[in-house]
Amino acid sequence: MKHIVVLSGAGVSAESGLKTFRDADGLWEGHNVMDVATPEGFAKNPELVLTFYNERRKQLLEVKPNSAHFDLAALEQDYKVTIITQNVDDLHERAGSTNVIHLHGELLKARSIKNNDILPWNTDMKLGDLCAQGHQIRPHIVWFGEAVPMIDEAIEICKTADILIIVGTSMQVYPAAGLKDFVKSGTPIFYIDPKPADIHDKYVTTIKEKASTGMKTVIKALSSQ
Repeated sequence: MKHIVVLSGAGVSAESGLKTFRDADGLWEGHNVMDVATPEGFAKNPELVLTFYNERRKQLLEVKPNSAHFDLAALEQDYKVTIITQNVDDLHERAGSTNVIHLHGELLKARSIKNNDILPWNTDMKLGDLCAQGHQIRPHIVWFGEAVPMIDEAIEICKTADILIIVGTSMQVYPAAGLKDFVKSGTPIFYIDPKPADIHDKYVTTIKEKASTGMKTVIKALSSQ
């Protein structure tokens, strides 16, 4: 069974009503990214950061997967599929995808500020919410300036890809943007983006569409192979 590896980003979730990570002016929901998505921001004003992610979590629980999520999940009927996502939502899982790696963490999880304890979390998070060892918890999100723990595993998975699908990501945020360079030479790559970056590779099929319509194009192409 062929292995499809998917690199997904905010453009997939945007069609479900989730805002993309940040606007061109560097603001995220009106906040400077450095205030709400860095360890320094959390140390300076933890209440602001917790409130910010509480709002994001509430929004996530109000939206549903869209057809791009469902089409990616449906690929598992005919292929081995691994989704490596920059998204912190659970929409891939809710659509039925069973093998999802979250490079940048998960909004519906929390972790201790002192150790690696990770907890499921779908309600508001407050100062005074503690892990089992008595330490404050924080969103299970990889902030700017922090290591990306899953990147090495993601690299190894990309090396095994028979087909690569890039959808909903500008391929400009590293280290995630470098993952495409680890697929074997000659691997077919489908790149879905309404405003795609230039990827100079003769094996790349660029599809200038949003995620939902672009996935229909990919599925049609795969069925004809």
